[in-house]
Amino acid sequence: MRIRPRFFIGVGLIAVAIGYLIFSAIRTTSEYYLTVPEVAARQSELGGQALRVAGRVKAGTINWEPNTLTLKFEIVPIPDVGADGAPIKPVAVVASDPVSFRVVSAGEPKPDMFAPGRDVIVEGKLGADGAIAASQVMTSCPSKYRPKQSQ
Repeated sequence: MRIRPRFFIGVGLIAVAIGYLIFSAIRTTSEYYLTVPEVAARQSELGGQALRVAGRVKAGTINWEPNTLTLKFEIVPIPDVGADGAPIKPVAVVASDPVSFRVVSAGEPKPDMFAPGRDVIVEGKLGADGAIAASQVMTSCPSKYRPKQSQ
């Protein structure tokens, strides 16, 4: 019984197609996120591109309009924390405000755990005005839960 060359060609084409689908799926879903300072440093090259930004919701900047499902807020860098959970003080103190970006999310519901001081990941496009037009806003749970301290 002789195996025909068409069989090997068919199997090869199927294997190549499956390999291509796996490669393209991994490439599109393996996006990482940038931090607020990284976006600020690369703002000119990232303009108009789709990106993910991790930051913290700045207190006093949240504006939620439930009728139009429009959420506006600002994100600032997430401070570094030590092993005890306390923020690490930078070595050099800069007198200016930390960099922030205005975020506008239209047509999406507000995330359940969205609040001032909450860490978020924003997916969207960086506009020429420096605002991020968000297609999705995701909140993150606290990474470390601490038990209530007894008094």
